[in-house]
Amino acid sequence: MSKKMKALLSYAPYDNRLEEVDIPAVGPEELLLKVKGCGICAGDVKSYYGGIRIWGTSEADRYIEAPVIGGHEFLGEVVVSGDKMTGYKPGDRVVAEQIVPCRECEFCRQGKYWMCTGSAVYGFKQHINGGFAEYIKLHKNSIIHKIPESFTTEQAVLVEPIACGMHAVEMAGIKHDDVVVIAGLGAIGTSMINLAKLCLPKMIIGVDVKDFRLDMGKKYGADCVLNPVKCNAEEAIKKLTGGYGCDVYIEASGSGISVSQGLNSLKNHGRYVQMGVFAEEVKADWNVIGDGKELTIKGSHLSALTFSSVIQGIESGLIRTEGLISHSFSLEDWKEAFEAAERKPEAMKVMLVP
Repeated sequence: MSKKMKALLSYAPYDNRLEEVDIPAVGPEELLLKVKGCGICAGDVKSYYGGIRIWGTSEADRYIEAPVIGGHEFLGEVVVSGDKMTGYKPGDRVVAEQIVPCRECEFCRQGKYWMCTGSAVYGFKQHINGGFAEYIKLHKNSIIHKIPESFTTEQAVLVEPIACGMHAVEMAGIKHDDVVVIAGLGAIGTSMINLAKLCLPKMIIGVDVKDFRLDMGKKYGADCVLNPVKCNAEEAIKKLTGGYGCDVYIEASGSGISVSQGLNSLKNHGRYVQMGVFAEEVKADWNVIGDGKELTIKGSHLSALTFSSVIQGIESGLIRTEGLISHSFSLEDWKEAFEAAERKPEAMKVMLVP
C-alpha cells in the first residue's frame, strides 16, 4: 500500500485543496479504513462558503481547525486493525458516528455523549480528519457500527444523516393526532417525513422552495407540500388546520426565514424543533413563544442514540433510502460536487467517492 493518499483539505472559506498527504498511522485502539463513499453535509457546504457557525468571527470562537480533511458521512472498509481492536478484521464495512466524545466530561459520564463539551466532529478537528480522502483513521473514542452485507454504499453513507433526522423526530414527540410540518426537504428532511409517518400522525406537511424536493416529499409520505415562494405558507398551514396552526414544526432548512414561519404557523402549545444549521445569526419575534402561544422550543443536536435503529430500519425496509443520494462525484471533481450540492435544483444528497 502506498504511503500517500489524496485528500480534500479545507484551509479557509472558499479555499479547499485536493492534496497528497500521508496515510495516517494506526494505534492499538484505532482502525484504518479505505473510504468507499462520503456524503457532503449542509455543514460542509456552509463551511466552504464561510458560514459564521463554523468559521466564527475570530480565532476565539472558531469551531473548525484548519487545515483539516472534511467529511463525516462516510462508509469505510477496514484495512488495518489496531492490536486491541479484536472485534474488527480487514474487509469489515463500518460507519462511525460523527462525534468523537471525550468520555470524561459530565455529559459523557451520563451517557449523553452527543452533547460532549469537547464537541469534536469528524472533518472539523485536526485530530479527527474526515472522509473526504482515500483513507480515514478512526479515533480510539469513536462510536463504530458494522454495516450489513446487504447495504449498498449509498445506504451506508445515509445512515449518519438519517440518524440526525431520527433524533429530531424523537425530540418532537409526535402523537397520532398531530399535524406535523417539516421545513427543508433535503435528504434529511425528506427522510424525516418517512420517520414521522411511522408515528401515524394526522397530517404531514412538507415545505421547501425547490419543486423537485417537494415531489420527493410526496413520494416519502407527505400529505401536502408547500412552496413558500409560490404561496403564503403560514396562511396555507392555518387553512389546512381549521385556523389553528400545526402542532409540530421541525426546522430542517437552516434558513432564517423558516424560523419566523415556524413560530407563526404553530398553534397554541405547539412544539418547535430546531434541527437545521444556520450560516448566520437569526432574528425572530420571541414574544410569539411566551406572551403569545406558550410554545415548547427544543433543539436537536447530531444523532444521539439512533445509529443502530437507523441501520435496523433500513435493513427491514421501514426506513427508505431510494433517491436520497442524487449525485455522485469522484474526489477529483469535488468542486463540481460542492456546486451541485449548493445550486442544482434536483440535488438531494451529493456523495464523493475517493
